[in-house]
Amino acid sequence: MLDLPFSSEFMLRALVGGSLVAIICAIVGTWVVVRGMAFLGEAIGHGMLPGVAIATLVGAPPLWGAAISGAAMSGAIGLLQRRGRLSWDTSIGLLFVGMLSLGVIIVSHSRSFATDATNMLFGDILAIGWGDIATLSVALVVVASIAVAFHRSFIAAAFDRRVAHTLGMRPRLAHTLLTALVTIAVIASYQSVGSLLVVGMLLAPAVAAGRWARSLPSTMALAAVFGIAAVATGLTVSWYAATAAGPTIACTAIVFAGLSALTAGAWHRSRTARAGHLGAESAPAHRTAEPAAA
Repeated sequence: MLDLPFSSEFMLRALVGGSLVAIICAIVGTWVVVRGMAFLGEAIGHGMLPGVAIATLVGAPPLWGAAISGAAMSGAIGLLQRRGRLSWDTSIGLLFVGMLSLGVIIVSHSRSFATDATNMLFGDILAIGWGDIATLSVALVVVASIAVAFHRSFIAAAFDRRVAHTLGMRPRLAHTLLTALVTIAVIASYQSVGSLLVVGMLLAPAVAAGRWARSLPSTMALAAVFGIAAVATGLTVSWYAATAAGPTIACTAIVFAGLSALTAGAWHRSRTARAGHLGAESAPAHRTAEPAAA
């Protein structure tokens, strides 16, 4: 009897959980690409390490530590910006290095972190349980609700903050909520692909979809399709090739983004060439018709 990947319950749980992560990352990742917030996603991903390490040491659920540490990271970024008069990227850079260093110090202080450190960086999607899937479902509802409720504010703040302020759309609140969405997405993706690879799931499907979609909602929907396809393909490859599931999924998503770029480029060149060929064929007929009309 053929041993199929998703005939096993743990693989099925990984597929369902990974698909939920893909949808969350599709919604948030589209805004990350539009707003150029990739560095924030990476910083929050690494900023979770101290919380996860401390939670592991005291025997608490690592996801709680990740949530507390990630929330503290995003809050500290906003505080440094407002009170420290620092730029956005400078605030992120300082806290990124500080939190990452603190996480490494905590991990290096204990010899029991050999396996846990790997899980923190690369995730363990095959260990996802139905309780984790329920948590991801709640996170998806929260992310989708905020994205829908503040869609116009996000658009206005993304393209012209002064106009957004004039229209009463509160661009600072929109920016804070976007930061919160990135934080939720990173925390939700932590167990599946880890803090090191979460940026790949945020960016790659959105970049792949952006080559074909013409609006933000359609980009999000297509990014979700690319993300779910990356999860299913990555899990299948890891099953047969005996590779780590999380990194395989992230790598597959990036491969899809590359293939999408190549395919879209070839498609657009083909359409341009056809349009030019049809224009060249119709031009002589138009010129010969003019004297007859005269």
